[in-house]
Amino acid sequence: MTPFSGCPLCGEKAVEPYTADRLRTYWICSRCRLVFVPEKHHVSDAQEKARYDEHNNDLDDPGYRKFLSRLAEPLCKKLPFGASGLDFGCGPGPALAAMLREQGFDTAVYDKFYAPDGRVLEKTYDFITATEVLEHLRRPGKELARLWQILRPGGIFGIMTKLVKDKAAFDTWHYKRDPTHVCFFSVESLLWLGDFLRAQVEFIGSDTVLFYKAKTL
Repeated sequence: MTPFSGCPLCGEKAVEPYTADRLRTYWICSRCRLVFVPEKHHVSDAQEKARYDEHNNDLDDPGYRKFLSRLAEPLCKKLPFGASGLDFGCGPGPALAAMLREQGFDTAVYDKFYAPDGRVLEKTYDFITATEVLEHLRRPGKELARLWQILRPGGIFGIMTKLVKDKAAFDTWHYKRDPTHVCFFSVESLLWLGDFLRAQVEFIGSDTVLFYKAKTL
C-alpha cells in the first residue's frame, strides 16, 4: 500500500518504504529517487510556521551571509546586468534578496507565511532562488513546475538543499529530524528534475545547484 497517490515530485506510482524512525516513515520513488514523508506525518500550517518563527535569519549575521553566499556568489557571476528575480520561500528575514539587491539585482520575495502576496507569482523573472526550501515542499512537482513556468527563457533557477547520500547516512541524518522537512532530494532526484524541465544542471559544492533554462523553447 502506497502512502498516497504516488511520488510528490514525479507522480510515479511505484514507491516503496525506505526507512522509519520513532516519529515518521520515509518512502522512496523508484523513478526519480526522491525520499519523502507520507502526508499523514505532515505537520499543520500552524506548527510549520511556529518552527520557522524559531529561525534567526539575520542579514547582519556574518555566518548567515556566508552560508547564503554559497548560492549568491556563483549566481551573481552568471547574471546579466539589470537582471531581476524572485526569492521563493524567503522566510521571516529575506536576507538573500537583500544580498542580491546589494549587487544590483532587483529581487522580489514570496513566502506563504511571511510574504504571501501571490501577485509576484504572476510575473516573470530572469532568476529565481529557493534556499532551504525544497525540503519543505509537500508537492514539489507542482511547485517547481509553477516556478519554472515564470522563469524567462535563458533564466537561472538556483537552489540550496542538503542531499541524500545513501540509506546508512540517512538513518542518522540530523536533517530528517526537522518535522517540517518532508522531501529529501539526491543527486539522482535533481538530475531527473533537470531532464524533466529540459534544463542544464550545474552542481556547485555539496548543496547548491543551478538550473539553466534554454534561451529558446
